[in-house]
Amino acid sequence: MSATHTDILDMHNYRIEKLPKRSHSKVEKALHFIGIPLSILVFFLIYFVFDLDFLMHIKPESLSKEALKSFDKLGVIGFAQTNRAMLAIFAASLILWLTEAIPNYLTSLVLIITLVLTKVLPENVAYAQLGHKVMWLNILSFILASMLVSTGVAKRFALWFIVKFGKNATSIFFSFLVINVVLSLFISATTAKATILLPIFMVVAAVYGATGGKNKNNFGRNLVLQNLFQINISAGAFVTGSGANLLAASIIAGAVGSEVFFSDWMQAAAPMALILILIGGFLGTKVFFRLKPEEQKPSIEGGMERLKQELDKLGKIKWSEIRSIIIFGAILLLWVTDRYHGISPTAVAFLGAVIALMPKIGVVEWNEVDIPWHLLLFSAGAYTLGAGLDHTDLPGIVVNSVFDHFGFDQTTPFSVLYISLTGAMIFSALFFESKTMRAMIFVPIAIGIAQRFGLPVLSLALPVALLIEHVYVLPFNSKPAMLLYTTDHYSLTDTFKFGFTMLVVAWIMIILMGQTYFQWLGITPNGVF
Repeated sequence: MSATHTDILDMHNYRIEKLPKRSHSKVEKALHFIGIPLSILVFFLIYFVFDLDFLMHIKPESLSKEALKSFDKLGVIGFAQTNRAMLAIFAASLILWLTEAIPNYLTSLVLIITLVLTKVLPENVAYAQLGHKVMWLNILSFILASMLVSTGVAKRFALWFIVKFGKNATSIFFSFLVINVVLSLFISATTAKATILLPIFMVVAAVYGATGGKNKNNFGRNLVLQNLFQINISAGAFVTGSGANLLAASIIAGAVGSEVFFSDWMQAAAPMALILILIGGFLGTKVFFRLKPEEQKPSIEGGMERLKQELDKLGKIKWSEIRSIIIFGAILLLWVTDRYHGISPTAVAFLGAVIALMPKIGVVEWNEVDIPWHLLLFSAGAYTLGAGLDHTDLPGIVVNSVFDHFGFDQTTPFSVLYISLTGAMIFSALFFESKTMRAMIFVPIAIGIAQRFGLPVLSLALPVALLIEHVYVLPFNSKPAMLLYTTDHYSLTDTFKFGFTMLVVAWIMIILMGQTYFQWLGITPNGVF
């Protein structure tokens, strides 16, 4: 890193477009090479070769309403063939997403047209996913995030907090914890948060002698990995923290017949998120990447002064920044009180974006809005895949087949179902690139199992949904993970060691919460563990 920058304390040198391209390892190159032929082979084998006998023994009474319509229309053989195609497309898409043999947005476009050509989904359903309300929330979130960036509010807040409270290594780590939690209240895009914070923590890392590449140290490892962890986990504390959270909440709401409100989600998720962030900070700095005495002191004289200079360059707070704060304050107030007024988070964000873009009274112009359309196309593909899974009820069919095969019945303890589902959800983060796709697969499965066993839907579906944001173990698990990995402040081994440990810790915690706090909130039934 230091070789490519003339001034390691210049924040402008750490903008995304200036970060060096990280060279791929031999394993990554091999995955890129085999991705396309492997996905084609797997699609061919599932669609034409494998004997998927369980698809011919589907019980109509176990299907969802949407799938039952398709079953009645196509008959047993036609419905089985549709599910075979759905499974083939799902497997092939997953391989392409994991290997990144082609760009992820291109994989989304390929899977959308394949779902249409194989007649898994009608065109109007497949193409309509780009207009999904969560897609609108993503777009609106980027508009609102652009408002914070263009006016300098987010940068001013982060710099002010570090300058004010970042007196030593410990206080710096705590400062970023607070910054991440606060930004999660306002920014519904983890990538946007990572983009805002990256230049700041890169300069702080350089002040403490970590410039990446050959100049890695444990301060830098901790600072970047802790930010990655906090960016994701703090997003999980609020239903508006990401589009995947909102999607999960809407799926659950459809099953229970009532809204999952902002306050409901925060009450259940925020305490767990805060505890996990604190545990992650302790394990990172005290166990995995223990700081040497020399790493706990600035190695560049006057380094922190550079951050103060950056803050001073912003000058006195501007009227546009004040308007941004007012707009976001109003949005947050409406989100927190949604159970009283009934306006959805997407509609609230819509109102905020309209005001932010309004001539004269607004604070951002359209040409200042940074909307990453390639990410939105990727999300549209994930939503379309989810629509296909819903249309065919493939997750429910597979779950019922597995449960019947292993003899699960109404006597199966709730604890077995709870532990199994939360474990499957959290460790699926090792293999999936899309939080949205995980939400679309595992939340409906949890709902289906709860209904099959006569349990309250929330008792299984909400704990599963609260694990959506655990996407920090490997670089391909999320966009922030991919972005921060390019800083070259830590190795693949570093992120796996820390990240996998935190997955296990989070799983244990969600189990303990199910036995205690969630019972107190009325989410899980009393006395079932």
